[in-house]
Amino acid sequence: MIKTKSVHSKIEPVKDGLRILAARSRGRGLPKDRYHIWMANLGPSEQLRDEILAGKISWPEYSARYRKELLEDGTIDLRNKRIKNHGQKFTLRLLRHLAQSQTVTLLCHCADDEQHCHRHLLKALLDRKV
Repeated sequence: MIKTKSVHSKIEPVKDGLRILAARSRGRGLPKDRYHIWMANLGPSEQLRDEILAGKISWPEYSARYRKELLEDGTIDLRNKRIKNHGQKFTLRLLRHLAQSQTVTLLCHCADDEQHCHRHLLKALLDRKV
């Protein structure tokens, strides 16, 4: 099961399961006991984050670009002819696999009730097959 939550919300060890901070920035002063793993690569790029926060792009554009960032192939693939990393796809498959046997909670710095947050887009992507 995959859930989403603010990293600042109450920690519920049994309900939360594996707590993954999916944000580019860990956050100044955030205690490391608020999450189990910090996966900065699952957060939007700094440019994309800055553009949405500044109101320069719409939510639909942000959503499409964030999804594209998650699925784009890595430059390492250019150097390997046979076995490809396929960018984030391995990470996404790992999270999906872990969620089959335990709860995985995706965390970010937005409030719990924030509807326009990348963690919801990430969950939706993980709920589908990649």
